[in-house]
Parts: sequence; C-alpha cells; structure tokens
Amino acid sequence: MFFCYNLLVHFAGFLLKIVALFSPKIKLFVEGRKSVFTTLSSKISPSDKTIWFHAASLGEYEQGLPVIEKIKEQLPNHKIIVTFFSPSGYEVRKNNTVADVTVYLPLDTKSNAQQFLKLAHPEMVFFIKYEYWPNYLNELKKQNIKTYLISGIFREKQSFFKWYGGFYRNALKTFDYFFVQNESSKKLLQSIGCNNIKVSGDTRFDRVVSILERNNDLDFIEQFKNNTPTVVIGSSWPKDEELLINYINQSIGIKFIIAPHNIKSEQIANLKSQINKKTVLFSEKENENIAEFDVFIIDTIGILTKIYSYADIAYVGGGFGNPGVHNILEPATFGVPIIIGPNYSHFAEATALVNMEGCISIQNQSEVNQAFDLLLQNQDERFEKGHICSTFVQMNKGATHIILSHILNKTLNSDS
Repeated sequence: MFFCYNLLVHFAGFLLKIVALFSPKIKLFVEGRKSVFTTLSSKISPSDKTIWFHAASLGEYEQGLPVIEKIKEQLPNHKIIVTFFSPSGYEVRKNNTVADVTVYLPLDTKSNAQQFLKLAHPEMVFFIKYEYWPNYLNELKKQNIKTYLISGIFREKQSFFKWYGGFYRNALKTFDYFFVQNESSKKLLQSIGCNNIKVSGDTRFDRVVSILERNNDLDFIEQFKNNTPTVVIGSSWPKDEELLINYINQSIGIKFIIAPHNIKSEQIANLKSQINKKTVLFSEKENENIAEFDVFIIDTIGILTKIYSYADIAYVGGGFGNPGVHNILEPATFGVPIIIGPNYSHFAEATALVNMEGCISIQNQSEVNQAFDLLLQNQDERFEKGHICSTFVQMNKGATHIILSHILNKTLNSDS
C-alpha cells in the first residue's frame, strides 16, 4: 500500500507543477516548498533543541497558538519550527513572531520526510487538529520522536473507521498521544485500538479568551461607530452578502461594518456598488470624516478580531457554503450575539451556541430580517444572547493547560 501511496504523491507533485503555471495559489504552493531545506539548514544548527508544530492552514495555526506560546514560555531554550501545508496559512503567518522558523511542509514522500527530520531533528512534534501524513509519521515513529495530536476531532465517516481504512489506521497509530476535543472522538479512537487519549477540549477557546487580555482599540472604528448601533459582518461570501445587502439598504439608524472573506478589488467594487447607503472603504478612509458614513467595508486583513469588539451584533459568513460557517468564537468571546447561515453542523461550537440560543441560524431573507429586527429592537434579547456566547467561551477554556500539564510532566520526568 505504501508503494501505491508514494506513487500517488509523486504524481501529485508532478501535476501540481503543471497546474502552478495557471494558478497563482498553486504556484505559491509549489515555489514556497523549493527553499524549505535551505531555510532549515541556515536557521537550525545540529546542536539546537527544537520542537515542531504542523498546521494545515491558518485556522489550525490559530488553534495551536496557545500551546505554541506556552511551550515557548516553558521551554525557552528550544527553537520552535512551524510548518504549513496551505498557502492560505503560510502566506498570512510566515512572519509570525512565535516561531523561530516558519516554512511549508514538503510533500509527503519518504525522502522528504527523512531530509526534513534530519535538518529539524525535533524532540517533540505536534500535529494540530488533523493532517495525517504517513511517511512523516512513519519516520517519526522509526526515530522514536514523541508525536502528539492536539485539538483532534474524529467523525465516524472518516476512513480510519471503515473496513478499507487499514493504511490510514496504521498511520494514525504512530501517534504517541491524542488530545481530542470530545468524548465521541475518544470512543472512535478506542474502537480501532488507540488508547493513549485524553479529552482536553478545543484550544481555540484558550486562543479567543486570550484576545480579551490585549488592546483591541481601533480609533477609526470608534470614530465610525459614533455611539450608533453597529452590525459587524465578518468573513462574508457573496451568498451571505446578497441577503445582507437587502437588509442594509432598507435599514435606518444602523451602521454596518463588512469584512469580506475575499478582498480582491473587483469583488470589493461590486459589493460597494450594490449598497445604496453612504459607504467608505478602509483603503479610502484617510481624509474622510468616517463618522458620516453608514457602511464601512474593510478591504484589508488582520483586524477583524478587534473590530468584533465594537459589534452590537455579529453576522459570521460562510454558512451558505461548504464546509460552512467561519469562526464564531471571536465575536462570542466579546459577548456579542451572532447570526449565521444554515450550514454549521460540522462545527461543534456553532451547533452548541445555536442550541443554547446565543446564536441564530437563518436560511432566507425573511429570517435575516426577523433576526436583525429582534436583536436591534430588543436590547434585553441582545444582551442575553451575548451573555450566553461569552459564558460559553469561558466555560470551555482550559485545553492548553490540560495538554501542557501532561506533556511537560512527562518530559520533566523523563529528563530527571
């Protein structure tokens, strides 16, 4: 089976080089991997102690960040290596300050895995949430390097739990320990013979709780809001915007901040053209009295989390697409009531908050209008749902402490 898998990976690598000629994103994927080994050679010496964290993309990086920060704090003499699989993660966080080295993960071939581990020589490895690369995991096992999965989540439909999933089950069993988000994930792993498991919860809660400890002030948002009820629309897609624009255009006395998922200039221009309220872009805000505007379109990245702190209501986009809604925990941690689209069943936190009535799921224009009218016209309802959201986040923090307590105790005991 390994032969077939390796053949497929090599073929995929060849195919990606061709696709890269026509796709800017795939070009980043291919070109970014060319310098990985050179970068590792220049930044990691044979005498360095290192710890390696792997994230598929940006969401997994953010999920693992509380653990990375605590490991760095507890083991300051170790260098931190962070790898990404996706350009959408690497390109946004390649200049992060928490890691000593941030690179793409080379494709999962046997030779790449051997070369990567030779240069990185980590003492411990953390895969965040998912991504199970058989050659890397096999080499880690061979070299007796402690390997952990953190914030893992498993579903019955995954191939590990099917009759045909033996190859990936074997890869999964190379992990030394699993820290999973829920009991159902633990039971699924136990059903295939994996027993080194702890239900630690989701480290994303620790990440968003830590947001409250930093300075979230944005003077220009304060100026725009101007003590007016404000709706923040985060990570919106065209299907979200189609319904929201109809509501925006007929609203009175409400301000809207829109931070689209895609900030390409043509899509921003199209979005602005559909709004009949006085609208300003982030890129145009200089020399404008932005307090005079009704709609503020954020055509940049990296400030949405802070903007949520100014929201009276948050709409989080993605819920009309696949796989579904984006991160609702960021507005939730600020105690903001949330509205989302109908596709959220793959996200435990969204399902929980809908069931707890801190979050409202809508499917059509009528439900959009009803949800916003309810929250804008009824302050008690708005405050109650916001309180449910913030309490939910606070009640679920602590995964990082559970993970670090287990790992550092093991590490210190083994060193003594």
